[in-house]
Amino acid sequence: MSSMTRPSHYTTSAYPPYGGSSSSTSYGGGSVAGGSAASLKPQSTHAKGATSPVQEEEVDALTNLLVQSMDNAADPEFFGMCADCGLKVVGEGSGCTAMDRVFHIACFTCRVCSCRLQGKPFYAVDGEPHCQECYMNSLEKCCVCSEPILDRILRATGKPYHPQCFTCIVCLLCLDGIPFTVDAANRIHCIDDFHKKFAPRCSVCHDPIMPEPGQEETVRVVALDRSFHVQCYKCEDCDLVLSSEAEGRGCYPLDGRVLCKSCNALRVNALTSTTSTEL
Repeated sequence: MSSMTRPSHYTTSAYPPYGGSSSSTSYGGGSVAGGSAASLKPQSTHAKGATSPVQEEEVDALTNLLVQSMDNAADPEFFGMCADCGLKVVGEGSGCTAMDRVFHIACFTCRVCSCRLQGKPFYAVDGEPHCQECYMNSLEKCCVCSEPILDRILRATGKPYHPQCFTCIVCLLCLDGIPFTVDAANRIHCIDDFHKKFAPRCSVCHDPIMPEPGQEETVRVVALDRSFHVQCYKCEDCDLVLSSEAEGRGCYPLDGRVLCKSCNALRVNALTSTTSTEL
């Protein structure tokens, strides 16, 4: 039995005029950038020894970013570069911020159905925005209630469950983190109800022969094709609790009766006497 969690959902904020401060709001464990864009500041680089091609590419990217920042620093309508199309986001109301990035409103769309997400709840899946409907449709459904599993997934017997839906079919006890077993039809049972339902029953008291509370095993006595609790395995005449023959308390059945040695002898003698009298 295993479990996993789902990503948090977010909302977007419209990008305000350049020059204000930035802020963030938490939504279910994730943060969404709001307020205005932070201005890009020049960055200096200092070479230390020989540089690799990857380092050179990083330096070139920083240089280009610096040039763009300097070119647009004087433009109060410039909010940043769109993380989707790579073009400038210029003009109030033309962009939005989400996942700490800037987007054109027209570019910030669900990666599945392409609907616009500005001002709507969305879910970030591997860094890609998904609208609420598409995200819900992508989720696994609980095999009990058939509803999407939004938070922790509990897996057992190869099926997904809400933790609260993983219950014993007899007593409805929640079995999240509790030992369980299944019947031949793969239906979930708590251990107690499984034993009560499927354990062999004692031919004397008719109760199921199952482990005592806190125990994992029990002993069943089988005699004359019948099952017995150890304490119920008695002579039918004198109630002597029977055990192994080595202890002198073995079972000496007669005419389908469970008898001790003494009671068996008495019945045999009685039958012999009756037969002799009749002759």
